[in-house]
Amino acid sequence: MAKSRLALGLDIGSSSVKLVQLRENKRSFALEAFGVAQLPPEAIVDGALMNSTAIVEAIKHLVGQFKLKNREVAIGVSGHSVIIKKISMPRMTQEELEESIQWEAAQYIPFDVKDVNIDVQILTGPESDTGTGQMDVLLVAAKKDMINDYTSVVAEAGLTPVVVDVDAFAVQNAFEINYQLSKAETVVLVNAGASVCNINVLANGLTTFTRDVTMGGNQFTEEIQKQLNVSYDEAEKLKVGGDAARDADSVIPQEVERVIQGVADQMAGEIQRSLDFYTATAADSHIARLYLAGGTAKIPALFKVIEQRVGVPVEILNPFKSIEIDNRRFDPNYILEVALSAAVGVGLALRRSNER
Repeated sequence: MAKSRLALGLDIGSSSVKLVQLRENKRSFALEAFGVAQLPPEAIVDGALMNSTAIVEAIKHLVGQFKLKNREVAIGVSGHSVIIKKISMPRMTQEELEESIQWEAAQYIPFDVKDVNIDVQILTGPESDTGTGQMDVLLVAAKKDMINDYTSVVAEAGLTPVVVDVDAFAVQNAFEINYQLSKAETVVLVNAGASVCNINVLANGLTTFTRDVTMGGNQFTEEIQKQLNVSYDEAEKLKVGGDAARDADSVIPQEVERVIQGVADQMAGEIQRSLDFYTATAADSHIARLYLAGGTAKIPALFKVIEQRVGVPVEILNPFKSIEIDNRRFDPNYILEVALSAAVGVGLALRRSNER
């Protein structure tokens, strides 16, 4: 059967919508389209779409920017309405698993099974059978009403949603095509967005632990606003070391640093607690490296604090590292600037329209 075409990657984040289109070459991928449309504050709160009109307009703006023939898109979800659990079940085929999982899932999900879409993936192959007759399964459940909200805005913008992925797994897709991962190493992928931080631990090349922490770049902006008494826009500029400091004479750079350091400490603490929980329950818990992605990774303090708190080397994840980019079509400086926030979009753009 011929390979189906790649879907458009549409990352509907809480501060902006990112669109990525890739072209498949013989041995690699090339960037065909990349765009970002900002969303007004609080268009999305805790994963809930509060301002659908603004989101539809942002998607339409991006699609209009590029003359895109492909209308099939892959979108990602994360946050409270998504549950990811690694569970142990009696060994069976994928078909048998899909039949029995509806009954099994009820004990692992805090929602009514009728209200969620469920997907399952067998993690351990036959070679890992230790004679126990058990297998590890990754159970993913997402609330139907949330998925319907996201697919509705996509459809309203004139596109066809064909894949709904989980943000943490989209980042993993982007990571895997750009980095050579030794199967023996355990690495952590952290995607720090505006309102949610996705944590995904990969051991033996497979997801073994995930957690979404509801903290992100918005916390930095809010704290700067509150503690230094500046506007939202000024706080946004100060957060990323912009020139608002020159406009607001009353704001001293040291004060901004103090606020940023405080929030970075809280966020790194949450990541550390999640990883402490993982290492306490994992058989081989040595973490070799942590890769940091997401727009909030632009804040230099965060990188340093995570490295100190977690005690492992931290590297910035570049989702375009192995992707061919034509410098005549894309400004290299712009791509470098937006790379941090493109990981989910790139991962979604690697999905195919006929994938389950």
